[in-house]
Amino acid sequence: MAASKTEESAAGARAEIDLRAPFTRDTLLEVRSGELKPLGGLDVLSGIDKSILEGPVHIGLNGIDGDEHDYTFHGGPEKAILGYCSSHYPDLKEEYPTAAASFIPGGFGENFVTAHMNERNVCLGDVVAVGDDNDDDDKCVLLEVCLPRQPCFKLNLRFELKNFAATTWKTSRTGWYYRVLREGTVKAGDTIRLVSRPHPEWTVERVQEYLHRNKDDVAMNEQLASLAVLGVESRKEFQRRVARQKAKERKAREPPPRWRDFRVVERKRETPRIMSFTLEAAEPLADAEDIKLESGSHAKIKLGNGLVRAYSIVGGDRNRFTLGIALADADKSRGGSRYMHDVAQVGHVLQVGAMTAGIPIPPAASHHVFVAGGIGLTAFLPLMEHMKRINYSIELHYAVRSEAEVPFRERLRELGEDSSNGSVSVVIYDRAAGQRLDIPAILAGSKWNSSFYFCGPRRLMDEAARETKARCIPDSEAHFEAFEADISGDPFEAVVANKGGKVLKVGGEETLLEVLQKHFDDVDSSCAVGNCGTCKIGLKEGRVEHRGTALSQSEKMTSMLACVSRGIGRITVEI
Repeated sequence: MAASKTEESAAGARAEIDLRAPFTRDTLLEVRSGELKPLGGLDVLSGIDKSILEGPVHIGLNGIDGDEHDYTFHGGPEKAILGYCSSHYPDLKEEYPTAAASFIPGGFGENFVTAHMNERNVCLGDVVAVGDDNDDDDKCVLLEVCLPRQPCFKLNLRFELKNFAATTWKTSRTGWYYRVLREGTVKAGDTIRLVSRPHPEWTVERVQEYLHRNKDDVAMNEQLASLAVLGVESRKEFQRRVARQKAKERKAREPPPRWRDFRVVERKRETPRIMSFTLEAAEPLADAEDIKLESGSHAKIKLGNGLVRAYSIVGGDRNRFTLGIALADADKSRGGSRYMHDVAQVGHVLQVGAMTAGIPIPPAASHHVFVAGGIGLTAFLPLMEHMKRINYSIELHYAVRSEAEVPFRERLRELGEDSSNGSVSVVIYDRAAGQRLDIPAILAGSKWNSSFYFCGPRRLMDEAARETKARCIPDSEAHFEAFEADISGDPFEAVVANKGGKVLKVGGEETLLEVLQKHFDDVDSSCAVGNCGTCKIGLKEGRVEHRGTALSQSEKMTSMLACVSRGIGRITVEI
C-alpha cells in the first residue's frame, strides 16, 4: 500500500483531534474503491485493497460504481459505503510495529477516509449530506449510518496479525457502514454535514458494547432488536438473543421432556460399513425454525436395547435430521451400531435426547485444515459445507480403508468443486491403494494462521495429539472430535459435596458419569466421549486424570468431564 497525502498529515493532526468531540461536519479526505483480489497467499478473494479515486465519483444504492465486494461479508445496500477514521492509524502503528507500514489510510478497506468522524461521535441513524461546501443539502449525496463494521478474518490476513480483527471491536476502531438515501457524485475535499441525528444515545461504540462486549444485557438486546434503522446483520443477532432468552424463560416454566420420540423415515447404505439414517420427530417442536442445529452438532439417542449413544448429525434441524453410522468391528463394538444397522428399519421409533452445540469456528483463523478417518467425516461434513458457503479457505484430508469406503460421495464431490470466492481442497487417502495420511507433513505444510480439526480412530487421534503438541500448536488452534474414548482406569471415590456429601465408588470399568446418573436425576450428558462439555461438573478437591477435549487448561483447575476423566484416590465434586 502506498502512502497518501492523508497519511503524511495524520500524525501531526492527531494531537489536534479529540475523538470524543461532537461531530457536526467533517471533510472527506479520500474516496477509495477496489477490485476483488486473492488475499494473503490464499485463493480467498477480497476487495479490501482499495485505491484513491480522483475527481467526481458516482454513488449508487450499492455504493461506489465499480467497487467490488465479497458479498458474503460485505457490500449490498446496507454496506454500501464503509467509513473509517484516519486518526486511528498513528496509534495502530505504535501498538503493532511489525505491521506499521500497512497502517495507512485505506488499510481497513474504507471507501471514505475522514479525520474527525469516528465510532465515538457517529451515531446509528445519523443522516449526513456529502457535497461541495456551497451546495444545499437537497443537492448532495445523502447517507445514513446503519451498521458498525464487524471485521472478519480477512483483516488478520491484511496486516498479518493473528487475532487482530477481534481487537478492533474491543477498542472500537472498526469503522461503520452507510446506506445510500440519495444517489449522486462525491469527491475528495467535499464536506460531510450532519443533517439529522434521531438516535443520539446509540453511538457506534455503544452498539459495539452490546454487540460484542456485553452480550447478556436483556434490556439492551430488546432495545436494539427493535431499532428499525439498525441494519439486518446486527438487528437479527439481537433478535436471536431475545428469542433465546424467551425460550429459556419458557423452558424454566415448562421444562421440555428429556426424551422425544423420533421415527426412522429413511435409511440408505452409503458404503459396505456405513449406513445413513434420517429421523423425524413424532411431535415437532414449534420453535424449531428459530433454533437451528449448528454445523457439527450431535444427538444423544436411546436405543431399544437400553443403550444410549451419541452420533454426529450430518444435516437437518431439530425435527428432522440425518445420522451416518458405521458398523463397528466385532472386537470394538459396544452394541449401538449393530442395533442401528440390524434393527432400526424405516418406521422404527427411537428416543432422542440432548442435541449439542456445534463445533465453534475460530473467527481469527485464516485457513482451516480438517483431518478425518473413516466415520470421522460425519463430525465435520456439515461444518465444511457451511464454511464453503461463506467463502472460508479450507482443506480436508480424509483417510479410508478403500475407495469403496467413501460415504456421502456426492456431498464430498460438491465440497471439492471450485467455489467462486474461497479455497476448498479435498484429498482422499485410499489405504488399499497404498496411500497414507501423513499428519506431520500436513502440519508442516500448513498455511499461516491455520486452525486444525481432527476426528477418527484412536490411532489417528493419538498421533494428532502427539504431533500438534510437538509443534507447540495451542489448544485454541487444534480441535479434537473423538468418537471413542478410553474410560477405564483405577477405581476411585467421589464425594458429592452438594448432595449431602454422599460418597460414590467408581469401578475400573465404569465412569463417574454412569455412577452419578444411577444416584441422581439431574446429571446431564450427551456425547459421552469428552467432546461437548455437557457433563462438566465442579471439582472442589483432589487430583484428576483429565481426558477429553472440551475443557481448556484453566477450566481443568476447577472442573472435570464426568464421562471420561477419572479421579485419583478420593476427589470432591459438585453437580
